[in-house]
Order: sequence, then structure tokens, then C-alpha cells
Amino acid sequence: AIGFDGYGIGGLSVGETRDEMGPALAAAIGALPTDRIRYLMGVGDPARLVDAVAMGVDLFDCVLPTRHGRHGTVLTDAGRFNLRNSQFRTDSSPLDEACPCGVCQRWSRAYLRHLLSVHEPTGARLVTLHNLAWLVRFVADMRQAIRLGRFHAFRTEALAIWS
Repeated sequence: AIGFDGYGIGGLSVGETRDEMGPALAAAIGALPTDRIRYLMGVGDPARLVDAVAMGVDLFDCVLPTRHGRHGTVLTDAGRFNLRNSQFRTDSSPLDEACPCGVCQRWSRAYLRHLLSVHEPTGARLVTLHNLAWLVRFVADMRQAIRLGRFHAFRTEALAIWS
């Protein structure tokens, strides 16, 4: 009755599973007006993002891409991986072959792994920048899929990778 411009939904993604989060989010969204922005606080993993968008969420924020970056976890079109693993010691490929970000265009997995291994803060910053760029591109691709009427297919593809 107050008529807020938008509504924030919080308290989810604090340890419950995706299966537990879904019904709670659906109940919260069901009580909100459909003509106002619905903002989901603290959710940032790709599987939960596509699930939430399917339920009608419009906006998100989360520390996930930056926290992952600081600890060497890389978000990619093929899923996530830990760059600190020894298999990347001599890997000259970019973090994600499909990513157009400046980090992927300039530095190799091996170099970024080296920076992380010697505790050079630049390594964590660069992985963080990549993760942010990747997530922005993921959300832009999701928005485009909605516009083109292929969100269901996009969601299915994303969940196959990120579930």
C-alpha cells in the first residue's frame, strides 16, 4: 500500500541449497507487485541467477565474483576452476577462450597463477576483474535471451554447466 519504487529480497543464499531457496524466493516474489523492481540481495552464482530471473527477479548484487577472484577461482563459460591448481603452471591459454575482457586478452593462466602463488596482489585483482567482466557478460547474454524469446534455452544451458 505504501507503493515503493522497488522491493529488496534478502536472507536467502546464506547456506540453504538451491532446492530450498527456490520455494522461499517464490513465496517472497508472490507477495510483491509485478510492476515494481524486485532486487535479490546476495545472490551471484550463475545457477541461482537464472533461477531467480525465471521467477521474476530484476536486480542482483553479490560478493561472489570478487571473493572467488581473491582466492583464485575463475568463472568461465565452461564453469569455474581454481587457478591455483598445478595443472595451470605452464598453461599459456587465457582464463576463458570466449571472454573478450582485457585480462583474457593479455595474460595467460600460467602468469596469473604465478602471481597468485607468490601472493602478488595484482593476481587476485586481475582474476577479480575477469570474474566481474564475465558475470556482466553472462547477465547481458541472459537479457538478450529474454529479448529474443529464448530464455528457457539459455537457462537450460546455464544450469547444465552451473548446477
